[in-house]
Amino acid sequence: LLRLKQLHNGVFLKVNKPILQMLKLVQPYVTYGYPSLKTVRALVYKRGYGKVSKQRIPLSDNSVITNALGKHGIYGTEDLIHEIYTVGPHFKQAANFLWPFKLSAPRGGFKCKRHGYCEMKGGDWGNREEEINELIARMN
Repeated sequence: LLRLKQLHNGVFLKVNKPILQMLKLVQPYVTYGYPSLKTVRALVYKRGYGKVSKQRIPLSDNSVITNALGKHGIYGTEDLIHEIYTVGPHFKQAANFLWPFKLSAPRGGFKCKRHGYCEMKGGDWGNREEEINELIARMN
């Protein structure tokens, strides 16, 4: 359900009770937070790929998005970004259309992989809330 098959993969999720329970289970292995509009736009434009008939297709033009999500009122890249950022009524279809983002290792590396972000020693896994934008900028 989380679609995180590899190291340094990223997905967009809607925050609800079942997702929070799943994140609680995998919390020592993932970091998560609330991305800004700038971060969402940078990810989709730079590393955005769509899932078209189970194949990974680059989002080079709006026709790929229109063919897959036109019936949901999403006709281009900006519509897709708006739907993801605002968690609109067709967020599930839009997030499922996007292939999980394959990010690179962060420039400057991780601080300490064995401790949580909110612990006193300061680590990397866990809920970063708004600070996730800085980590994604280093990984993008």
